[in-house]
Amino acid sequence: MAQMWGTVGPRVARLSPLERVRLRRVAVRYAVHGWEVTPGACLANRRFVCGRAGCPTVGCHPALENWEHAASADPARVATWWCSRPHGVLLPTGRSFDVLEVAAHLGRQVLDAVASHPAGFGVRGPVLVTPTGRWMFLARPGDPLRPELEHCFHVVRHGPGSWIPAPPTRLPEGAVRWAVAPEQARWQLPDSYLVQNALIEALRSAGITLTSDLLPGQLPLPRRGH
Repeated sequence: MAQMWGTVGPRVARLSPLERVRLRRVAVRYAVHGWEVTPGACLANRRFVCGRAGCPTVGCHPALENWEHAASADPARVATWWCSRPHGVLLPTGRSFDVLEVAAHLGRQVLDAVASHPAGFGVRGPVLVTPTGRWMFLARPGDPLRPELEHCFHVVRHGPGSWIPAPPTRLPEGAVRWAVAPEQARWQLPDSYLVQNALIEALRSAGITLTSDLLPGQLPLPRRGH
């Protein structure tokens, strides 16, 4: 790995020791709360480099080829990844949580809706925002998209085999940030179907037509929390 990194190291964005410590500290905090973490490629100008010879990916991506297997919630192991490199912080999905991703105009509507939802913390959870305007709602894992959303290109579900960049990871356009930090949500995850219901209402309010093959009375119900 050191030999591979030797060809790309000079191009990696130089972070101050304080910034590198912050990346490590935040990554470890995610792990302490049971969220698996995997190191991301390092930002170099406006592309990402991972140190793997011949890697053609220039966008944000995992630094490790076997990232799904290597991802860990062990704080000690996570801390070692940020000892020498300013890796991005990536969180695998489909494990501790799934993610529902939407564009900014929908994200703001959904956030406003869940803030006053009668289900309280059953529908309120962590929400992150990318510098390109993508809003990502973290929810309990395992539930597929409702039929209304399954073929809707306005909503992307990140489940097993996917990942998201987590704050304070920096992308070429800026840093990823929390709109609702995990601490604000008490590190609790909302029911996926309750969040999806809010998404459906926001889409319809925006005049977007949704389709469903379900008959009335067959809509999935929220699952009980464990």
